[in-house]
Amino acid sequence: MNIAAELAEEIRTRSADAAARKLEQFAPSEIATALMQLTPAFAQDVLAALPDARRELLFSAAPEPVARQWERNALYGHDAIGRLMEPVIGAFTPEWTVGETIEALRERVKSMLITYVWVLDGEGRLSGIVTMRDLLFATNPCTLREVMTKDPFVLQAAMPLRDAMKQVLDRHYPVYPVVDAAGRLTGLVRGQAMFEAQAIEISLQAGSMMGVEKEERVATPWHHSLKLRHPWLQLNLLTAFLAAAVVGLFQDTLDRLVILALFLPVLAGQSGNTGCQALAVTLRGMTLGELKPGAERRLVSKEAWLGCLNGVGVGVAAGVGMFITAAGQHQARPFMLGFVVFLAMIGACVASGVSGALVPLTLKRLGFDPATASSIFLTTATDVVSMGMLLGLAALLVH
Repeated sequence: MNIAAELAEEIRTRSADAAARKLEQFAPSEIATALMQLTPAFAQDVLAALPDARRELLFSAAPEPVARQWERNALYGHDAIGRLMEPVIGAFTPEWTVGETIEALRERVKSMLITYVWVLDGEGRLSGIVTMRDLLFATNPCTLREVMTKDPFVLQAAMPLRDAMKQVLDRHYPVYPVVDAAGRLTGLVRGQAMFEAQAIEISLQAGSMMGVEKEERVATPWHHSLKLRHPWLQLNLLTAFLAAAVVGLFQDTLDRLVILALFLPVLAGQSGNTGCQALAVTLRGMTLGELKPGAERRLVSKEAWLGCLNGVGVGVAAGVGMFITAAGQHQARPFMLGFVVFLAMIGACVASGVSGALVPLTLKRLGFDPATASSIFLTTATDVVSMGMLLGLAALLVH
């Protein structure tokens, strides 16, 4: 394995900033070769993290098509398909004959992976594509215009990855042409790169829900990880004080019925799990494009009904558990204590199911990443509601 390959393998699991710091000690040619072995999107992140002077040296050291593609990719947003583009290889005009095209590709295919022939008009707009099968079985005098497939499927460079994934779910092509607003072929995106990027996006949601930033990697230095994580823990502490304040409002009830303290974590745990299930389904629907406009009310209603049914199921078991415990401790009115736990479990599960759907929907409507720290807000809602309902019902019904 050469230096560039080893370098690419080493920085692949690092954050963009950490990778950029690592690359500073190598020659521009080695860095350029290493970046060419990374996914285009991550290469763009690393390039953006490098000093301007260093980046200019890399553009000079890289092959001209690659450097030109890096410049194009940098024009698009972080979640745009344009950041995943590779240089166009195998582009010809419609007048080229099959024989001329095969001869021109003969040397290129020895060092490059060419899947399709791209047919462009005089202004660089994509007119059609030719598969290798059609190219090899056509007679040499035929022009590409005669054998090409017209009006091919294309992706827009400015299109978000999420929208692009919706369009390619039933089109399993190895390579997709990417055009700009004028219809000019500006790059190629491999299906593998798209699905990898989407898989990474989905896998990052688990960390985002707990306040772990997407830029943090296993190799991220501890001090940088601390900087990224600690503010979210402070926010979590603040929301925990809110739950504690609710318990404080019913301190007299808790002093009178100490047995309720045994079931506070039971309600919090069950309602928290219910909310996490709703949250996971909602985020998955957003990511995969299953949550269409106007479906939000239906989703919230469904989660409320599921919360009610689940609450009844676990509420019966928890109520029986409270009755047995209260009777065993010779508490007054053990049946009513069990009934309180039953009602509180139903209410808490309904509220947590609704919260699990509403938290990401609300964050999205406010313009924030729906996955960002969702579980922190969800945990606060479920803790406040579950503890408040148990203690509040006990204060009203158990005298």
